[in-house]
Amino acid sequence: MKKNIIIENLKCGGCVATIKKGILAINGVVELNIDLEKSIVSFISEKDNFEEVKAKLSQLGYPEVGDKNTIVHKAKSFVSCAVGKIDS
Repeated sequence: MKKNIIIENLKCGGCVATIKKGILAINGVVELNIDLEKSIVSFISEKDNFEEVKAKLSQLGYPEVGDKNTIVHKAKSFVSCAVGKIDS
């Protein structure tokens, strides 16, 4: 089943690259799409791991809209963004 998460702090292709690397590493995730303009992460998983994906996004600095978006999340998103630019 396809799940969507609207996230905070998504800025560029570097962010997208970091999110892809992190989420595709989660066991069961078989497809991932990220809409940069709308800040939507869509994924298909063979497992019921919505909360795990959500937690990984938050850990990377991209919490779900409505969750706490602390200064730590914002800082992590900037680091994730930079790393994503280097890796892509």
